[in-house]
Amino acid sequence: MARQRASAATLPRFFNPTYYLRRPRRLLILFAFFVCTTYLLWDRHNLVVHNEETVEDLTRENEKLQHKLQKLSELFKEKGEDLPNDLEFQEQETRGSKSIGQGHTSALLDVDKDPVAAKRRDKVKDAMLHAWNSYEKYAWGFDELKPQSKIGVNQFAGLGASIIDSLDTLYIMGLKKQFEKARDWVAENLDFNKNVETSVFETTIRVLGGLLSAYDLSGEPMFLKKAQQIADRLLPAWETPSGIPYNTINLATGHASNPGWTGGSSILADSGTEQVELIALSQRTGIPKYKEKAEKAIHTLRKNFPSDGLLSYYISPDSGQTTYGKVTLGAMGDSFYEYLLKVWVMGNKTEVVKHYREMWEQSMEGMMKSLIMKTTDPPIYTYIAERSGNQLIHKMDELACFTPGMLVLGMEGASPGKAKEYLDLAKELGNTCYNMYKSTHSKLAGENYNFGGGMSVGTPWNIMRPETIESLMYLWRKTGDQKYRDWGWDIFQAFETQTRVPAGFTGLRDVNTGEKDDMMQSFFLAETLKYLYLLFSPSTVIPLDEWVFNTEAHPVRITPRVDEPVSLEDNVGKTKSSNAVVRVEQRPRWKRRGGD
Repeated sequence: MARQRASAATLPRFFNPTYYLRRPRRLLILFAFFVCTTYLLWDRHNLVVHNEETVEDLTRENEKLQHKLQKLSELFKEKGEDLPNDLEFQEQETRGSKSIGQGHTSALLDVDKDPVAAKRRDKVKDAMLHAWNSYEKYAWGFDELKPQSKIGVNQFAGLGASIIDSLDTLYIMGLKKQFEKARDWVAENLDFNKNVETSVFETTIRVLGGLLSAYDLSGEPMFLKKAQQIADRLLPAWETPSGIPYNTINLATGHASNPGWTGGSSILADSGTEQVELIALSQRTGIPKYKEKAEKAIHTLRKNFPSDGLLSYYISPDSGQTTYGKVTLGAMGDSFYEYLLKVWVMGNKTEVVKHYREMWEQSMEGMMKSLIMKTTDPPIYTYIAERSGNQLIHKMDELACFTPGMLVLGMEGASPGKAKEYLDLAKELGNTCYNMYKSTHSKLAGENYNFGGGMSVGTPWNIMRPETIESLMYLWRKTGDQKYRDWGWDIFQAFETQTRVPAGFTGLRDVNTGEKDDMMQSFFLAETLKYLYLLFSPSTVIPLDEWVFNTEAHPVRITPRVDEPVSLEDNVGKTKSSNAVVRVEQRPRWKRRGGD
């Protein structure tokens, strides 16, 4: 008995039941503690079980989705196609998201929930297949297809311009079979040793730009190697006293000059529209000479920049000063202003490219103050006039219809008030450009329009240009207004009705009579159909905060600039190329930047 009492006495009193029997309030607290602890443990157990069931459910749904995508992929393959990029991306993510519910989430690409837009996008893809298959059948390896004659022609030194121009369009649309055939042709057959004269500008935006874009999208080193090869053959064009390049070059000999019809002058758009491509090439190769050549030209123009930021379109390659010619945002002037903004965007808006933005804003102020006009007769249309000396010319090219998209792109980086001003003007100009199409019998726009009291067709041909559709794509992505997609669909339907032929698509000699020409321009595949496809796609397909389009609609990935800001003191070259003997006496009207 004594031992038992002694043992009990050694226990802490909190473990003795009699302690709580004598103290009912503390017994109640102990009971409540026990109940709460039991509840929490049980709830935690249920949570774990529920989570495991959820993971199992998600895994089953994931497997079902993967199975459906595989079946869809098989259906596409039966048609000789591949999954579109957006579905293909989902398929990859589905395979890689096995740990859903365990700290990972599916990063599926945003799918357009608008079934109408999806159907329209498919129609555009069908048009691209029709154009591509026709080119492949009748003109493979040539620059362009004459769809009425069903033969190929070389307009760009025989570099297979339609193939290179189409690479990124095929890739974006998920046409992998076609992309791979085009890639193999570039790898095995593309030869730059051509003893012919070609446009430095056209070769840069189509060939160099197309190769760089294919490299950025696919990651295949061959494209970058080819891009460097063509750039090296173009560089002699920059060997001028001012750094303003000659606009024509022989790819085999390096002999460079300017066309005879320019009086020996270089063209503003041609000389100011190589910066995106050459800077991008330097960034990707680590070789600075390409960037240095391109930026020397801009530096020279910057030193001679007028107060309103508007340059005449003929520039002396000796002095770097304007010689004569009109001020225009249409043919021969347009893409200079476009690239001032886009080099800033491509440089990720860093300090080193700030001067590009400043020049662009100066030009836009000059444009809005002196060139923006309105018709006097209803309906009222806003248009961009041209200027010769002090005299306004009330004419606007369809080429100038890239301006609404450029203004939308320039909203970022502007003050709220200025951004609204840019958007309002973009909407007004976009309306004018759309009505260029609606006003004709064929519902396709003429090459240019005369304004004043009203609006009327000037030059009546249509070569399936992309500029209006380009701007509609930018306006859609900025505003989300459905009318821009509807306008684009109207234009696409007119192309289908008026320009589609059994062997591709062809332009019109007259938008009022509907008379057809016999040329499928490479930019129809590179730009017109691509911008239509993007207009009806989610904005996550080539997002504008990650990519910038060159003037041939080739997307180049945005990369921050880390070199030193440009100074006004540069080392302008002092020697002129002694090989400048090649002349081009006529400017064909099929050039992308058509003449007056």
